[in-house]
Amino acid sequence: MKIKRLGAVLAAAVWLGGCMLGPNYKQPEQDLPQGQQSEDFSIFTSAKWWEVFQDPVLNQLEAEALEHNKDLQAAIARVDQARASVGIATADQLPSLSAAAQSGRAGDATASGQSKSTANVSVSYELDLWGKYRRLSEAARAQLLSTEAARDTVRLTLTADVAKNYFTLSMLDAQLAIAQRTLKARQENVRIYTSRYKNGYCTEVDLKRVEANMASVQAQEQQLRLKIAQTETALSVLVGKSPRAIAQEKTPRGKTLAEITLIPNVPEGLPSDLLTRRPDVRSAEGQLMAANANIGAARAAYFPSIPLTASAGYASGALNNLFTGSSGVWTLGGQVLAPIFEGGKIRAENKKAEAAYREMLASYEKTVQGAFKEALDAIAANRINREIFDSYKQQTAAMKRSYELTKKQEDAGLIGVTDLLDVEENLLSAEMNLASARNDELAAVVNLSKALGGGWNVEEGFAPDGTPAQAEPSAEPIQK
Repeated sequence: MKIKRLGAVLAAAVWLGGCMLGPNYKQPEQDLPQGQQSEDFSIFTSAKWWEVFQDPVLNQLEAEALEHNKDLQAAIARVDQARASVGIATADQLPSLSAAAQSGRAGDATASGQSKSTANVSVSYELDLWGKYRRLSEAARAQLLSTEAARDTVRLTLTADVAKNYFTLSMLDAQLAIAQRTLKARQENVRIYTSRYKNGYCTEVDLKRVEANMASVQAQEQQLRLKIAQTETALSVLVGKSPRAIAQEKTPRGKTLAEITLIPNVPEGLPSDLLTRRPDVRSAEGQLMAANANIGAARAAYFPSIPLTASAGYASGALNNLFTGSSGVWTLGGQVLAPIFEGGKIRAENKKAEAAYREMLASYEKTVQGAFKEALDAIAANRINREIFDSYKQQTAAMKRSYELTKKQEDAGLIGVTDLLDVEENLLSAEMNLASARNDELAAVVNLSKALGGGWNVEEGFAPDGTPAQAEPSAEPIQK
């Protein structure tokens, strides 16, 4: 009977939950450009977007980074914290139940006292008439959404950084090979001109020019070795290697710079769902939603809170009679707590919540602006960098032919060594620029995938919440 009364009280308390104060969230209106069909950008929607480059070593490095990178592990831990906060906020809306038991004697100097034993179960619950706890739960869930999207931002940035560092390493390898080949030719020039000088067929000025030219390429080669070492350690940190592995293990190599697959041209417009693709925009909106919910929680402080308590149990003078006879007892209670004077604290808390919303709104709008700027820049860079590569390719071909002709003229004594050195220097510069332009092409594809939120709208790999998605048949390999 007592349990039924207690259950009826709890049911009434839950039923009495009233309306929620504060504004309901509404997504801000944005002056957005007309977008293209999302299918046109499907190449960037796979969670494992880097596989379009068809390099098994890059795929392995990306897998290691997703498993071991410390920044990503920290972001995942922050998601776990936010998820726990949702559990805490949800628990505040439910009744709390506690049990207690006590047995003892009490008396004074003239009497031995009396025995007293109790056992009861207590329930406390605060009526959420104004939606305070529901708004706090709403804010916690929005924070979870924001934190999950922030984790996705870290994941996307990490995989993009791994790819760009890997391509940079491939470029430096290519440039080092160019420098070594050129240095070998310059060393041969020094040998030839040293012999000519000794035999009186050239001046010391010509010899010193050839030696200086060789030393310049030698210094360039050493600089490239340093850049390679620095890029390798940077890549090792990104993939989460231990300090010992960073110091002792070499970074694996896959395809050469020229062998890496470059995807075809992509549309020059923007996808219609750009804002839903990008995790940074979703993270900013989650913060805005949380700030909006906190306004309602702050406004609820103006109104009374009504905590209810109920208990049912047993009380007896003898422990062995505690659960028998008429020892059962129960209590019901409630109170109203209303603010009278808080020195302006409640009003200040409301102003603070409203100001926080305006801050998050400005931050969200700025994030949207940045998203479109980054996407437009990446689309333009993808197109223009391909044109730049074609120009350098044409220049390099012309310089190679020029060098062949100039070398024949120099061997025949028709021109001096200065003319040959000028052509050699221009050829070296053209070959270096061509390798750099190829790296820029690949980096532009990476930046474009990042700008379009690659990996969010997925058919395979991982879904936005980090769980494995339903696998679909993979597309045909993309050829250049």
